[in-house]
Formats: sequence, structure tokens, C-alpha cells
Amino acid sequence: MIRFFAIVSYIYQSAAAIVLIFAISHILPSADYTSFSLALASSQLLCVFMFEWLQLAGLRFLAAAKGDDAARLRWSLFAAGLLSALVLISVGSAASLASTFAPNVVVLGLAVAVLQGITDMYFMVVRLSDRLGTAALLLILRASLLLVGAVSGAGLYGTTEATLFGIAAGHATAFVAGLIAHRTPLRRVPRRTMLADWTNFCRYGMLAASASVIHLSVPVMIRFIVISRLGVAEAGAGFSMALDLLQRPFWVLIAAIHTVNYPEVVGRFEHGTNGEAKQSTARLFDFVICATVVMLGGLIGFLPDAGRIFVPHEILASFLAVAPTVAIFYFLHTHLQATLAIIPHLQKSATRLVVVAACQLGVISVFSTVAVAVGLSPSGVVAGASIATAIVILLDSGPTIRFGAIPRWRLVTAATIAAILIASLSIAPSQPLVWLLGKIALSAIATALIAWWGNFLMLARRD
Repeated sequence: MIRFFAIVSYIYQSAAAIVLIFAISHILPSADYTSFSLALASSQLLCVFMFEWLQLAGLRFLAAAKGDDAARLRWSLFAAGLLSALVLISVGSAASLASTFAPNVVVLGLAVAVLQGITDMYFMVVRLSDRLGTAALLLILRASLLLVGAVSGAGLYGTTEATLFGIAAGHATAFVAGLIAHRTPLRRVPRRTMLADWTNFCRYGMLAASASVIHLSVPVMIRFIVISRLGVAEAGAGFSMALDLLQRPFWVLIAAIHTVNYPEVVGRFEHGTNGEAKQSTARLFDFVICATVVMLGGLIGFLPDAGRIFVPHEILASFLAVAPTVAIFYFLHTHLQATLAIIPHLQKSATRLVVVAACQLGVISVFSTVAVAVGLSPSGVVAGASIATAIVILLDSGPTIRFGAIPRWRLVTAATIAAILIASLSIAPSQPLVWLLGKIALSAIATALIAWWGNFLMLARRD
């Protein structure tokens, strides 16, 4: 039940983020929404750049640590987090002199990056302290605070700065709530020990985080290349909204699955037999592949209905023109970054992750620049990025195949069929209301059948 609640918390977080995007797009003018979108995307990229290495190191090392070792690692982790925050503020302030953003936007963007990074790290530590339920509650609280803060700022002042301030306030309040809800045990260590921990963190975490930064740079790079041609008016706003809206569901779903299952996978890999490691990893692959395939079908199937209901009329056409291809791109992109990276993460082969990410960025950046120069539509640019990502996936499958954690292919095939069925509902009418309700019911039944067959939330049994 706790695992199910954790999944629900991430679904709620995703839903809240989607509502936030819809709400802000209605409240802010198109130019302000595009500026807000670019500032928030840049802030999240900075957050990943400075804190992702600690997130990855914490997940990899803390998941297998117990007792005093775990308390020691937490101390070293938080000390490194504070140092990263100071570096981000210092370097970001200096780099802002060459930025095209207004100074207030730069300051708020840096604040959001720091607060998000520290809060994410603390919530991760709470989860790895065997407090999965508490971590889930904190995620729900933060999602609610971010929604209320951003909508309040945009509604009261109607500016990019006020909206970013609301997001920063939401992160800060959630962090304070986390400190109140759970004081995770720490053990102060000598500087030499802490530096040794930092060396281990850097040796694995920084390379792995560099790969994450490169991967996250791909949609940001596509955004800037396409926006440079479309501008920040209606067409650019529709494209930006598609990138904002359709990125979140995949990342949040995979993060939820990893939060629930990844610590078990690390534990079996470090302390179990080879068969147990393969079994738990295969169950994780089952969960990730089936869940994201069905989600892709749901996004394609219901984007026209959701768009007509929630997307502002002036940007609806540009949004719907690009949304299906953006959904396919993010499906492939998240699997390249998250699913195929599981085995290299377990084996601490971080250099491979960097090489793969750099290959994806290089291929897509060249294609996108040429595609925009020759006049391809935004949908064509994203479709080409999807093809390039699929090729990189095929070339990067070697370690996963050699490890031998085989998903249940009959289950994956059934999930694919269910996804195609759900996606095909996009051509069915949604009026009168009973038709829309019927489409939703059919999709829910198909999803429930796959979830029942997969039995994803049960702990893997030992052989």
C-alpha cells in the first residue's frame, strides 16, 4: 500500500505540474509565458548541473548503506550540497552579466535552482531512510505549494518575475516542512573522511550527472533553435507549451518507479546473488516500459480533447500541430536517459553515460540547426530528433542485453497493444460528453488490466 501511495504522489505531482502549465499559459500574455518557460527550463538545467551528481551519488551509495555508514554519508552529502549551492550562486551571478534575461529574472531563476536542488536532495534522503510514506506526503505538499505559489504570483502581478517568485516560495516552504516532518540521522565526520566521501561521489556522481545535464540540454537546445525562428508570440508559445507539458509526465512517472523500485535493485545488485539482481532489475524494466508505453498512448489519445479544453485558443493550433511528435520524442528520450542507463549506473560505468549523451546531443543539434535552416516545421524538427534518439538507443543497448535482465515480452507486447488502442481514441468523437466518458473508461480498463497482469508493486521474491 505504501508503494502504491508513493506512485500516487508522483502522479499527483505530475498532474499539478500540468495544471500549473495550463493555468500560467491562460494568465500570462504569450510573450511573458514564453519568457517564463525559458527561464524555468534554464533554472532546472542549472539545478541538474549543480545537484544531479549528488542525487545520483546519494541514490547509488545510500541505498546500500546501513546504520553509521548511512549517517556518515548523509553528512557528507549535505555538506557537498551546501557547497554546490554556494558555487551555483557565485558562478550564476557572474554569468548573468552576459544573459539576455532581466536581472530580477536571473536572481529568481538562481533561487529556484538552489531551492529545488536542496529540497530534492533532502526528500531523496528521507526516502532512503525507509520513510517512503513521509517522502510521498512531502512530494504532494510541494506540488500543491508550487501550484498555489505560481498561480498566485501570476494572477496578482501578471509577470514572469512574480510567477518565478511563487515557485521559489513553494520550494522553500516544502523544504521547511520536510525538516519538520523528519530529521534524518547524521553523524559528523572528520574532514579527511568527508573528503574521501566527496571523492567517491565525484568519481561516480559527477560523470553520471554530466550525462544527465547533456541529456537535459537536448530539449533546451531544440527549444532555443526553434524559438529563434518562430519568435515568442503565439507559434512560439504553443511549441514551448508542448515541450513544457509533455516532458513532465514521463520524467515524473519514471522518477516514481525508480523511487519505489531502484533501492531494492541496488540492494540486490550489491548484496544478493546474480539471479536475484537480474530478477529485480527485470521487474523494474517491466514496470518502466509498460507504464511509459501506456502513458504515451494516453497522451496521444487525449491531447486533442485536453487541448480544446485547457489550451488558450490563440496557441491551440500550434500546440496540437507539434504535441504528438513531442510526446514520442520524450518517450524515447527518457528511456535513453533513464532505462538504458540502469545497468551502467549499477556497474558505475559513468563514462559510458557521458559518451552516449554527447552522441545524442551532437547528432540532434546538427540535425535541428539544418532542419530549421531549410524551413522544416517544428513538428518535423522534433520528429527528426526522435529518429536520431531511437538510433542512439539501438547503439546503446549492449550492456543491458549482456546483463540479461529480460523483461516479460508478452506483457510488454500487451502493453503496446493497449497503448495503440488508447492512442486510436484520438480519432473518435468526444461529443456528446458520454463519448468522452466512454473513451476514458475504456482507457482506464486497459491500463488496469496491464497493471493487474504486471503486479508491479509487489516485492520481488527471493529464489
